[in-house]
Amino acid sequence: MKRLIYIIPVTAIALLTLVGCNSDQKSTTQTPAATENTSGTAVSKTTVATQEGFKTLVSVVSNTKTAVQGGNFDKAQQEFNKFENSWSKVEDGVKTKSSKTYNVIEDTATQVKGALKAKDKAKALKGLQTLNTSIASVSKK
Repeated sequence: MKRLIYIIPVTAIALLTLVGCNSDQKSTTQTPAATENTSGTAVSKTTVATQEGFKTLVSVVSNTKTAVQGGNFDKAQQEFNKFENSWSKVEDGVKTKSSKTYNVIEDTATQVKGALKAKDKAKALKGLQTLNTSIASVSKK
């Protein structure tokens, strides 16, 4: 009976160890595969994804600006609703590069949302210009 008390926990630990060794989980420390850019220089897929993320942000801001300039605030709001999804893909990298720029973008995005809701053309355009400048400055770092 005493042996049984020791055998059960040891067996349970052994089974858990085997299950852990057999799992299909990928390592979280994998380095991204490299790809070549147009100049033939190797760049990581993460870098390419980040560059695409910045291009998408710039596009969202540009499309929103065009709608605001035309006085179409419904379309501007629809366009700017895409900002959050695009921003979420690059915001961690921005925060790492420049916490100051990260905060400016976060605050300005909130201001732009408010200006679009209020149909305040001047305030919306000013905020969109700030976003453009901030995104451009951090995408080059």
